[in-house]
Amino acid sequence: MNRQQWIVAGSGILLLFSLYFFGRTKPHAKGTALAEAPVQDHADHAEAMGIEDILRQAKQRLSPAQATRVTALENSLSRGDLVTRKINLYGQLAAYWKDSAKVYEPYIWYLGEKAKLENSEKNLNFAAHSYLEELRGVSDPALKRWMAIQAKDLFTRSLELNPANDSAKVGLGSTYFFGAGGEVSPMEGIMSIREVASKDSTNLFAQFMLGYGGMISGQLDKAAQRFETVLRRDPENTEAVFLLAETYERLGDKEKALQWYETGRSRVSNPEMLKALEDKMNSLK
Repeated sequence: MNRQQWIVAGSGILLLFSLYFFGRTKPHAKGTALAEAPVQDHADHAEAMGIEDILRQAKQRLSPAQATRVTALENSLSRGDLVTRKINLYGQLAAYWKDSAKVYEPYIWYLGEKAKLENSEKNLNFAAHSYLEELRGVSDPALKRWMAIQAKDLFTRSLELNPANDSAKVGLGSTYFFGAGGEVSPMEGIMSIREVASKDSTNLFAQFMLGYGGMISGQLDKAAQRFETVLRRDPENTEAVFLLAETYERLGDKEKALQWYETGRSRVSNPEMLKALEDKMNSLK
């Protein structure tokens, strides 16, 4: 499995689900994403963006009044020497991007920077998991990889504080699926997640991410087993439902794919998603 195949995490209903249902329709904390470009099929398009690019794009979407407010906060940040002052300003910037500007990437960036200064395991984990959750709904490979790199850094810092945190171990391993490890094989991420799952088979986060990794790596039979394990214990996990449906579709098992798409359809209210699901299901009949 080459680097390109690992970074491009599939297509079809998986991407559509991520954009319309999982990542793009939650109003709390997320607002709107900077980039929803079609998935690229070339590895050289997956180099990570930089925070300067992220902030520049985000600021283009601000009104003049919003831009003035952000600039004032940034200027105060550049003049701040005390850690406590920087923590406060990072918090203000995060809150402004989230609540007023409603752009996600700057919000989580400043929240992550705040967590680093606080050196709080809880806050580092929250920011890291927020990156990992959101990036699965991002279609731009460069932005996806940038978010994975940020999550990797935060999970690493968390594990330095508490090496026994299995959730952070799984999260760190998962970031390798999306290019956070550079030239390091994503299989190393899978191996670290397997260690957690072997120790605790009831860890649904580990089971879910092993299923996700199986989809990306083409180990579809194993991916289906993992998602089924998750859904036996957590039948309300809608993301796992759609991922399992697409896994069976890729395996050529139309009957099971239709069964799980039908289960997912009952949980969707977005008209575009419903139409796409109906088209998908009709194509399988």
